[in-house]
Amino acid sequence: MKMGKKKVMLPAKEVDLATVKYQYEKIEAPHVTGFFLKLFVKVLESPFGSLIISHLKKENKTDEMLRNTVIPEPPMFKPEFPPQESEAGVVLLDEDGKPEERVALALKCLPDYDPSTYWNTDSSASFRYWKIRDYAHAYRSKLATPSIIAERFISAMEEFGNKKPPMPLLISYDPEHIRKQAAASTKRFEEGNPLSILDGIFMAIKDDIDCSPYPSNGGTTFFHEIRPVEKDAVSVSRLRCCGVILVGKANMHELGLGTTGNNPNYGTARNPHDPERYTGGSSSGPAAIVAAGLCSAALGTDGGGSVRIPSSLCGIVGLKSTYGRTDMAGAICDSGTVEIIGPITSTVEDAILVYATILGSSAAEKIALKPSAPCLPDLASHESSNALGLLKLGKYTEWFNDVFSTDISNKCEDVLNRLSETYGCKTAEIVIPELNEMRIAHIVSIGSESLCGLTPDFEDGKRVKFTHDTRTNLALFRSFRGSDYVAAQCLRRRIMHYHMEIFKEVDVIVTPTTGMTAPIIPPAALKFGETDLQVSANLMRFVIAANLLGFPAISVPVGYDKQGLPIGLQIIGRPWCEASILRLAAAIEELCTTPKKKPMQFYDMLKGN
Repeated sequence: MKMGKKKVMLPAKEVDLATVKYQYEKIEAPHVTGFFLKLFVKVLESPFGSLIISHLKKENKTDEMLRNTVIPEPPMFKPEFPPQESEAGVVLLDEDGKPEERVALALKCLPDYDPSTYWNTDSSASFRYWKIRDYAHAYRSKLATPSIIAERFISAMEEFGNKKPPMPLLISYDPEHIRKQAAASTKRFEEGNPLSILDGIFMAIKDDIDCSPYPSNGGTTFFHEIRPVEKDAVSVSRLRCCGVILVGKANMHELGLGTTGNNPNYGTARNPHDPERYTGGSSSGPAAIVAAGLCSAALGTDGGGSVRIPSSLCGIVGLKSTYGRTDMAGAICDSGTVEIIGPITSTVEDAILVYATILGSSAAEKIALKPSAPCLPDLASHESSNALGLLKLGKYTEWFNDVFSTDISNKCEDVLNRLSETYGCKTAEIVIPELNEMRIAHIVSIGSESLCGLTPDFEDGKRVKFTHDTRTNLALFRSFRGSDYVAAQCLRRRIMHYHMEIFKEVDVIVTPTTGMTAPIIPPAALKFGETDLQVSANLMRFVIAANLLGFPAISVPVGYDKQGLPIGLQIIGRPWCEASILRLAAAIEELCTTPKKKPMQFYDMLKGN
């Protein structure tokens, strides 16, 4: 509907879904890298820069949506969820209880597993990642100690640092601090008093999450000067209570403002499956260090797919919980409305254990969001497969198939067929209107919120200390008005309505995690970075809803494309329904156990080879 020069949107509840046409995403923006990116940034930050930004926004119809459209819905400034039905076959957790008690209960939810069977198997026969339970078995059986693993880790870090090309996985770490933690854990095992199943488990923490005594630079070179770290982030302190050995701060795309993991400041983390390719971002270091076998798990942050994208590209598991499910205190991005802290692990069961440890809403979010009690799928119960068979999967076929290579959609489709054959899961066709509007609402939300925290430093002359692609993004973000942000929040409410209507008919929404597998790293991008919004669009196509709307989502590996690069399938759940997506992810993982491809860059920490 048109009103003068303005377009007037119908109220969301009046939109006829039968008339919705899928709009293929087309991003109009230059791909610039190397020296030319440096020149491009110089022009963007000149008086002529606003003309370039205005042209790009016009080509992509951003202003048309935000400034020349009447959106009838009121703004939703952070996710608001209606009450949800209880999930079946679950075990409730006490989010106010001790982390070690939650992880003990989570352990009881896992299916039977005998680590000794795999310990005595020839590891070269078929590749598999060691689980947290494998490490616990090795420690309790005196087949290894945390101190032995610490020495292997330190040696491996030196080896990875000396590789050509280099593999810069950690931005900051201290071998002596690792040895000290490992010695304390080893002593606990010798005395028969490990703190939890996570005692002696090695984990990396993304560089935008506080982990004392390390600085939190967020991938920059200078944030430690303006934001000292005085204590652990809440999520990190919960891991420490369980005996986790924290190895240091993992590499990342600067300030999380990118999808590839490119970082000229510290070097770009490389994909263990192919070192000439990106890991995905922004949690690049956490994903690479888990995929390479060096850590069982890592913590990342996810404001625009930053846990799920690199997990998918590196062939591992990435969990994004419901917005507000985990306390964000101690993260650089702790004041936004789209971000969470989440686990990156090699297996779904390890994601369950880490998630159970770190969950627990802040006091403020308990009041604002009224979260349901956290729960886990009882995978040890005989009723688990029955609960699985009752899950109804929603699939928007045209969106599902909008991928760079049909290898991705075909592999994901095959998994859905196998779920139906094995468990009786039914897949229903759905339609999701206004996906392009959702993309615009997300970029304005995360961009404006990021800029809000950075403006004092930007105005204080620190602009030149940021990487060139960060400065490109900030130039775009600075063009957004307050009215653009409000319009984006009106779109958020509208798009929330569509999704909550869908969730009345299905339990989860299934998509590929990314629209492409790991992209090649242009050599010119290593020194100055790059900006390629088309690659970003391909990587982010399916992940945005979970961030803008706050839904839980998980990426689980389902196979490889013809080049041997990992493919991930994403499951998006109803608010607070992490148990459902974890149950389905565990079933998918079981269906996709063979053949597993060993990454080109891999280190067996338990057996030392």
